[in-house]
Amino acid sequence: MTEPQKLDLKSMDIAAEKREELKRCLGDAFPEAFAEGRIDFDQLKRALGEWVEPGKERFGLTWPGKAECMKIIQQPSVATLKPVRDDSVNFDETENVFIEGDNLEVLKLLQKAYFGKIKMIYIDPPYNTGNEFIYPDKYAETLETYLSYTAQVDELGNKFSTNTDTSGRYHSRWLNMMYPRLYLARNLLAEDGIVFISIDNHEVSNLRGICDEIFGEDNFLGNIARSTGQTTGQDSGGLGSSFDFVLAYTKADEVSLEGLALTRKDMERFDAEDERGKYAIDQMRKTGSADRRADRPNMYYPVYAPDGTEVLPIAPAGYEGRWRFEKPTYERLASENFILWKKTQRNGHEVWWPYVKYYLEGRTKRPSPLWTDLDGNKKAARDLRDLFDGKKVFDYPKPVALLKRMIQIAPNASDEDIILDFFAGSCATAQAVLELNREDGGNRRFIMVQLPERTEPGTESHEAGYSTVAEIGRDRIRRFLASSDSGGKDLLQQEPAKSRLGFKAFSLAVSNFKIWDGGTGEADLREQIELHIDHLSDASSPEDILYELLLKSGFPLTTKVQAIRMAGKQVFAVEDGVLLICLEKEITADLIDALADANPLQVICLDEGFKGNDQLKANAVQTFKARAASQESEIVFKTV
Repeated sequence: MTEPQKLDLKSMDIAAEKREELKRCLGDAFPEAFAEGRIDFDQLKRALGEWVEPGKERFGLTWPGKAECMKIIQQPSVATLKPVRDDSVNFDETENVFIEGDNLEVLKLLQKAYFGKIKMIYIDPPYNTGNEFIYPDKYAETLETYLSYTAQVDELGNKFSTNTDTSGRYHSRWLNMMYPRLYLARNLLAEDGIVFISIDNHEVSNLRGICDEIFGEDNFLGNIARSTGQTTGQDSGGLGSSFDFVLAYTKADEVSLEGLALTRKDMERFDAEDERGKYAIDQMRKTGSADRRADRPNMYYPVYAPDGTEVLPIAPAGYEGRWRFEKPTYERLASENFILWKKTQRNGHEVWWPYVKYYLEGRTKRPSPLWTDLDGNKKAARDLRDLFDGKKVFDYPKPVALLKRMIQIAPNASDEDIILDFFAGSCATAQAVLELNREDGGNRRFIMVQLPERTEPGTESHEAGYSTVAEIGRDRIRRFLASSDSGGKDLLQQEPAKSRLGFKAFSLAVSNFKIWDGGTGEADLREQIELHIDHLSDASSPEDILYELLLKSGFPLTTKVQAIRMAGKQVFAVEDGVLLICLEKEITADLIDALADANPLQVICLDEGFKGNDQLKANAVQTFKARAASQESEIVFKTV
């Protein structure tokens, strides 16, 4: 090889990644291809990049445009995320991220760097009530779609509108917006990752349908009914609404939620104590469902009371029941003093009856699907107003306590988890992460993504100087970091390390590189050749280029980067030199030698730095190859 590799400036090829996953585990990787125990080969082919027109009817949720969603998913992004230091807090040290931009495009850009790394995703998408903005209904959504939206007009100068229920594609537009985003989001989840999605009764059944397809029916953990604290729809003529819903899905099956901490009322039950600590008791006979001998015959056996009488698990109704565990387990628990015998009244007679001790220490409780114990929407709105000096800057913020609970019950929850919210709104999710870190010293990190949706003139948010929802979200994080909720001290001044505080701000933008668009006409070729003589945008800073190369090389946006000098040139050392990036526009043989001497795993240089000197480029390839061979390693050399 005499030429360096070319760095691919496109986002991850989703279809190629799925084909690779197919070799490892068909069922887990392609739940959307399964319905009623059968494989939907047409859907599988679409997921793998082979277009199949919709054919005969089959079981499953379908709508106009569904098949086209796969085209949107598989269209790579050539955009970038540009760092915005002026909008950031503690940019160089924080490991939190705020991204302003269309979440579809952003999710594509995050694929390489965050694939399989996100523990929990929470989103509060538009509920499709007819009042919220729904993203432009274009099957071939592109960066240009987003850029035209941020100017609030399409290519004809028409302002984008809300999705009213008078539209013939009312539900279809919403589903076409949600499906690609959820599909891409699933890729980012860790194997034990979970997604929580808030919704109301307008689209809950449709959302359940597409989530069953994307995540798999077996990975549905439940539908949380959350009390909003107020009843709406008083004039509807039907039942009012006092609840909204949160659907919970995992990426893979055999994943369980963490338990909830016990409340003071829960702990009152543990009113007995022995040498092990406080405990409560529950009868040893199984009650509730599957409580009969026929259900588990091996759990029907005699045990013997302190007076030697034989005791069998007979239910008060007279039928043969069963114990909670098999006989060997009973014998072990009895020998370890976990079985407590008490006299009780049964059928008018005092008899001995066995109970099992449950100790308080380390005990949690299984989350219920009915959440009525948390603060409702009014409290959430009031808290947000207090944070913004009494101004109502955002409608319908979610309660921070709701977000904290979901983070805490995520499967195998850790204080190092990464939490993603790509409908970030006012950034209640970010505040929840910061609050939990403050409470337990954790290092959870967040990634917030929010469209720069315009605030309406005349609203309090607009009058307060916020032109977009993204600005509100960023300022909420800043205000919380400096709020009295931190105990009267600015969080940024507290220890431990500042890495869990602040946020790096990025904005979605066109690539810093002029991408070959595949045109084949003579005029197209001439224009492309002229562009690629100098294919870097004049408006791009070295930091802009650096972060694009990091992201598209598969490194997270919070990767540690150090600027160093080599052979008189500036070089960026990524992750202690694992990757070296040189953006100098004049590369020398001495610089190549210095880069090779550092023995990195990968080197990226600007192609224009070689000034058309093919001999220098070929020598660089051989230098890296020889140096790697002497170290019994490999140095991947790429140009862009």
